[in-house]
Amino acid sequence: MNTIWKYQNHLPAVAPQYRMLLGEGQTPLVRSRSIGALLGVDNLYFKLENLNPTGSYKDRFAAVLVSEMNAKGQKVCIATSSGNTGAALSAYCAAAGITCILVVVDGAPLPKIRQMQLYGAQIFMVHGFGKDPGVTATVFNELEKLCAANDLPLPISAYRYCPSAMQGVQTLASEILETLAGQVDHIFAPAGGGGLTLAVTNGVLTEQPDGGRTRVNCVQPEGNDTIASALRTNEPRARAVAQSTTTVSGLQVPGVIDGDRVLENCRKTGGTGYVVTDERVFFWQQALARQEGIFSEPAGAVALAGLEDAIRRKEVSRSETVVCLVTGSGFKDMASVETNFGLPAVQTVEATRTIGLIQPYL
Repeated sequence: MNTIWKYQNHLPAVAPQYRMLLGEGQTPLVRSRSIGALLGVDNLYFKLENLNPTGSYKDRFAAVLVSEMNAKGQKVCIATSSGNTGAALSAYCAAAGITCILVVVDGAPLPKIRQMQLYGAQIFMVHGFGKDPGVTATVFNELEKLCAANDLPLPISAYRYCPSAMQGVQTLASEILETLAGQVDHIFAPAGGGGLTLAVTNGVLTEQPDGGRTRVNCVQPEGNDTIASALRTNEPRARAVAQSTTTVSGLQVPGVIDGDRVLENCRKTGGTGYVVTDERVFFWQQALARQEGIFSEPAGAVALAGLEDAIRRKEVSRSETVVCLVTGSGFKDMASVETNFGLPAVQTVEATRTIGLIQPYL
């Protein structure tokens, strides 16, 4: 079975008997059937991270983190999450027989919470966490102390906290470049705290150490613009926001976290930043479903919204090869589907009326 451990030379050393394998990694890279032509890009691809075992790219992180814990004989995992990290850790901890305790952000989508609970995790939602920088910093600091006192990791999907486990996310870039034989001009990655974008840049810089053609672009919703504008305007540091106001779940990270390193690495690849509205994110979430058959959560459509902006700015040409990351499944945030798309109610009809209702579509 091919998993992220195919790239074990780029991963922490964990003996095979301790590795937790649920089928993570080696996700499809599919060519656009219609959106590429609509935007004027001949070679547009989507990396379908929504098809990982728990429905997001965070399985790459959890697979490494829990494998390391398993090798050390650690039996309790205490972590924070906006949703996808918690779901991934819950699943891998369940497989490893590790107790999972999760402190989740204020307003995390209920489907993600239920997923964590079904895996057996204990959940605590903290008021203001993930929205207020002060509250967020306090939670992180207190949990760091608690975990350090008990010789446990604090699994936050960011290099600032878990650099070795984040190497699992870097394999995403390795897969893209291997599939397309290195012939990739742009990768568009969504960012909250920046961990995913940093992982992709690290992966690209590892695979192309002498400087390749692949530019990694950081895309953020305007309600959480901590990195993207600073990247575009060549500022030396990322900047925290007073409060994250985007409604795109999973990207509500008002603090800097990995932002400074994202600026440095994206610039090394030649990439830049894009800030997009929630409205365009939801537009492209629906377009992915209706035009490509890809059911993405809102955060998974952020990269595509960034590509739209890049084309408008004439920063991507028709002949270039572009990859947009689809980071998580639409099933993760069904409340967003209910809220944003005005889908019709499903009515029950009599069997005798069925054929007549179908006829107009023929």
